[in-house]
Amino acid sequence: MADRTPPLGVEELHALVAGGEIDTVVLAFPDMQGRLQGKRFAARFFLDEVLRHGTEGCDYLLAVDADMNTVDGYAMSSWETGYGDFAMYPDLATLRRVPWNEGTALAVADLAWADGSPVAAAPRQILRRQLDRLAALGYTAQVGTELEFIVFEDTYEQAWDAGYRGLTPANRYNVDYSVLGTGRIEPLLRRIRNEMAGAGLTVESAKGECNPGQHEIAFRYDEALVTCDQHAVYKTGAKEIAAQEGVSITFMAKYNEREGNSCHIHLSLAHADGATAMPDPAGEPDAMSGVMRHFLAGQLVALREFALLYAPHINSYKRFQPGSFAPTAVAWGRDNRTCALRVVGHGRSLRFENRLPGGDVNPYLAVAGMVAAGLHGVEQKLELPEPCSGNAYTAGHEHVPTTLREAAELWENSAIARAAFGDEVVAHYRNMARVETDAFDAAVTDWELRRSFERM
Repeated sequence: MADRTPPLGVEELHALVAGGEIDTVVLAFPDMQGRLQGKRFAARFFLDEVLRHGTEGCDYLLAVDADMNTVDGYAMSSWETGYGDFAMYPDLATLRRVPWNEGTALAVADLAWADGSPVAAAPRQILRRQLDRLAALGYTAQVGTELEFIVFEDTYEQAWDAGYRGLTPANRYNVDYSVLGTGRIEPLLRRIRNEMAGAGLTVESAKGECNPGQHEIAFRYDEALVTCDQHAVYKTGAKEIAAQEGVSITFMAKYNEREGNSCHIHLSLAHADGATAMPDPAGEPDAMSGVMRHFLAGQLVALREFALLYAPHINSYKRFQPGSFAPTAVAWGRDNRTCALRVVGHGRSLRFENRLPGGDVNPYLAVAGMVAAGLHGVEQKLELPEPCSGNAYTAGHEHVPTTLREAAELWENSAIARAAFGDEVVAHYRNMARVETDAFDAAVTDWELRRSFERM
């Protein structure tokens, strides 16, 4: 990653702590679900000790299910290994204020074992490895994520007590692009926008979406790792701000039978000097360079095998319905929202969009998958097929996986995944999927109760 000015410098943090403006520093890392896990430190202790030496966290944080239950099948952490610690070292390029928590700063951590070696299965390390491979070819990745959410008038505690049913959406009807609709909850949206700007993110816009209460706040694209860190900070911060406002928001991929929450990911390549690598320098502004064509061809070839990285949960696959603006076809097209991969922009802005991920995606894993898929295309000089110019839902293209179980099997058996990520990472995330499918298979759903309680 190129040298850049962090949102908050260490010298500035020293001054803020000395002046009493900052008294708490959060050190956190993204877990398998992309959630920030870590500790809150007294700011003076962070500066005196953690800044130089790091801290420790239990290695089970990368080996539990979404409910934080200990589960079997992980080589790196278990009862047999004693559930030891890994080290958490602050990445000072991520140091920032978090205005929604008074007197607080935050840094994202990298994880290492006692011997100093990186924790291979940590999402941030997985992405770093793929970006290093990309850099070896002379490229960097620029990324933007578009994350949707649904706002409810209920608090998180009320939603929990109600079993997440019968909640009241903040808007009662489709407010896609509606200025009136966003105006109804502008106090919340404004707080999120302004306080994310205070945390060092560059806000672009907010807009309504289709599902009642559904909205999107967009941020400017940046280097891949920076964007993923900002995504994790934003997702956590938006939930915290919502809780402070007495409402709740969900990023789950499919809350109900209407439109799901997407997280479209835009990616472009740049040369080491920052010049875009996507357009054909000798062609029209819309013409793709050879590297872009190979990179995009790699996305198509690996899309089904990498679906686990883009759609990591049982619920993720319920988005993929015909006519829903969520993709079902392994296809690409120019400005075609029916395809899984959409090419947009002109000249310097030329890029592609991966439309598979939902709001539940771990951005580090998804972007790592996109980079690894693209590298496969570049290394193999894969040819890009003709674009889909019509309705990809009905055009007969290969279908994206329809269940987590199917995606996990494709991932486990993928030679591309093993070559890019290694056996340890493949096994780790295959086990994550097994844990989730086993838990779901054992659950009795409200759908079953409604159909069977009286009538069967």
